[in-house]
Amino acid sequence: MKNFTKYLVIILSIFINFGVNAEMTKNTIIVINTTSGNIKLELFDDKAPKTSENFKEYIKSGYFNNIIFHRVIKDFMIQGGGFTKDMQQKETMQPIKNEANNMISNERGTIAMARTNDPHSASAQFFINLKDNKFLDFKSETIQGWGYCVFGKVIEGIEVVDEIAKVSTGSYGPHQDVPDDPIIINEIIIEK
Repeated sequence: MKNFTKYLVIILSIFINFGVNAEMTKNTIIVINTTSGNIKLELFDDKAPKTSENFKEYIKSGYFNNIIFHRVIKDFMIQGGGFTKDMQQKETMQPIKNEANNMISNERGTIAMARTNDPHSASAQFFINLKDNKFLDFKSETIQGWGYCVFGKVIEGIEVVDEIAKVSTGSYGPHQDVPDDPIIINEIIIEK
């Protein structure tokens, strides 16, 4: 009985310590409120700290209020974060360093940073993967190999993402795959 009590105390202390450590490493939860419904995501503060912090700065500034998902490609991704509903591009902060070498894969339901051909040009635009897009993953620290940084994942509302993916799209000036009826991001909030 004495040994049983000793082991019980050890096991309980492990669980208590694990709980404290787990609490300290909790990632940020955000909600993208859209005209199609809410999408809740966990940001990977622990695995993509600079990217997550950059995204939270845009949220806090209200930058994402009343913008749209301006690019929707079925069986690929939905993209937002840069245009108003009349397709005016918003001014951004400075680009950030690509953290795609965190080796998190562009799997279905993950959120990643959009960028130009310059691997370190991401600022505010993001996309949510509709399927596993492993060809977007980091391969090497070269122009062709950097890939696209995954910095979070959908934890609720994947059905909203799938509904957005079904909308009809067309051209708007030089832009392709623009939803015919705007899908507005009313706001993005930090839940915790």
